[in-house]
Amino acid sequence: QVQLVESGGGLVQTGGSLRLSCAASGSFFSINDMGWYRQAPGKQRELVAVITNDATTSYAGSVKGRFTISRDNGKNTVYLQMNSLKLEDTAEYYCYAHSEGPYGSGSVSWGQGTQVTVSS
Repeated sequence: QVQLVESGGGLVQTGGSLRLSCAASGSFFSINDMGWYRQAPGKQRELVAVITNDATTSYAGSVKGRFTISRDNGKNTVYLQMNSLKLEDTAEYYCYAHSEGPYGSGSVSWGQGTQVTVSS
């Protein structure tokens, strides 16, 4: 199985920046899509950004132009660079990874979550 460990969350002022990291470890042959969800109290879970194995990216409209997702396949790590942060970006952020194992098996793994709090 794949284990995902997140880091980089914290408290930042409006307009500031944070960089989240999510490192994968364990037994797998390859990792395909990786991405980030977020969830704030009283709100639905939102898909923030996705990056494919060939580095194709997509973003939620609310973060497009401010957030950048990237990956380092050698380190099995996905990043989320968050710039121009707004109050509404406050949420718990979760990374995920789609992986493939032996015999065509596949699975989805989740990180433990990291809190991002934006204040004025």
